[in-house]
Amino acid sequence: MMDLILDKFHEECGIFGIYGHAEASTLTQLGLFALQHRGQEACGIVSSDGADLHQFRSQGLVADVLVEDELLKLTGNSAIGHTRYSTAGKNTIKEVQPFSVTCQHGQIAVCHNGNLPFANQKRAELEKAGAIFSSTSDTETILHSIARTQAKDVIEAVSKVLKETEGAFSLLFLTPQCLIAVRDPRGFRPLALGKLKDAWCVASETCAFDLIDAETVREIKAGEMLVIDENGLRSFFPFEQKPVSVCSFEHVYFSRPDSIVFGKSVNQSRHNMGKQLAVEHPVDNFDNNAMVVPVPDSGVAAAVGFARESGINFRHAIIRNHYVGRTFIEPSQSIRSFGVRLKLNPIKDLINGKRIVLIDDSIVRGTTSKKIVQMVREAGAKEVHMRISCPPTISPCYYGVDTPSKGELIAAQMTVEEVCRYIEADSLGYLSLEGMLKATGIETDSACVACWNGKYPTLIANGKSATNQI
Repeated sequence: MMDLILDKFHEECGIFGIYGHAEASTLTQLGLFALQHRGQEACGIVSSDGADLHQFRSQGLVADVLVEDELLKLTGNSAIGHTRYSTAGKNTIKEVQPFSVTCQHGQIAVCHNGNLPFANQKRAELEKAGAIFSSTSDTETILHSIARTQAKDVIEAVSKVLKETEGAFSLLFLTPQCLIAVRDPRGFRPLALGKLKDAWCVASETCAFDLIDAETVREIKAGEMLVIDENGLRSFFPFEQKPVSVCSFEHVYFSRPDSIVFGKSVNQSRHNMGKQLAVEHPVDNFDNNAMVVPVPDSGVAAAVGFARESGINFRHAIIRNHYVGRTFIEPSQSIRSFGVRLKLNPIKDLINGKRIVLIDDSIVRGTTSKKIVQMVREAGAKEVHMRISCPPTISPCYYGVDTPSKGELIAAQMTVEEVCRYIEADSLGYLSLEGMLKATGIETDSACVACWNGKYPTLIANGKSATNQI
């Protein structure tokens, strides 16, 4: 068997919560469906009927496992949900969120988008103090810490624990009486607040609000903690203020183009990236035989921008199969680019005899880019020029993105010219860091760009030591 994972960064996780609606669990299911692109391994929902929490967790896609019979068991007018890609911990049913426990502060459920670099150290401390863990997830350390915190209520307990928690976290907590939403002081991961009539809702991306016909109210601010209960919505800023470091890759690749993330249109950012890419890395001496072709789907908006700026014709000349699962039986006879061809296939009559400008959002290991270039050449392309709508990725992420190690990142091991030769393109151009930030409209001093320059905005854990990489 082969695991079909194209050479891309893997989505992190998506979270959704709602308070004050009779169909809370169904709306949470729809919210998770809209956030499915952020994680396809597993999903779950915890609901509250005002007295007790009700939980469902399963491996699989939202549409496949969150069926009507299960939703009927998730009673109540508030709920939180999670769709998962594992960036920390194993991939088993034990790791599926939301996690739910009963402790001195009552029943509490939590779901998390982000990553806690020091979770292993915290876990070791808790285990030494007698804690028993049921998963390998970094998120579970938060619940154990809350359970052990001396506080007058769960709101104070959450605040106390997160004040001492380093890393990236957009979190939703649910108790029988309230929903709590928290974003870390640096604001690494996105989180938005919405309103559906009298109900409040919270989501990783605004596209989840669009699906349920909710109004987007605003972005939850970095370091903000919202408590939603029968008294309405209350906002706190319990953490020490820190420099904001939003994840720029949300605009490059992770977020859906129809979302507003960090106050900016994702589609507009990608369109601007393509235009800037055409300015920085034009294809010389183009004629009617030249054609801009996106690598679907994440390269489409940038390709439109590149074509508009350069004047080169744009065509959807590579088709993506949207119905491919993760695991396939390998053919007994070797087929070059088998894994890529399951998902992507060129339209030969469009490509044959043309000079092709391929637009993609990133190159990770380079293996898939090489196969796509080969595939386009075999379809009859005279030339293949690769353009990437972000800078060369040279460092792994510690804030909720599943990136390979530095040794596996091709741009960390090779020059741009060497990468170009490896993928067998006629030319290769990456968008500059300055150009990318200009395209997104995110202020330079408010963006985390560690994957492109190796400068991390926080301490990170390396084995047993912690190092500040700034």
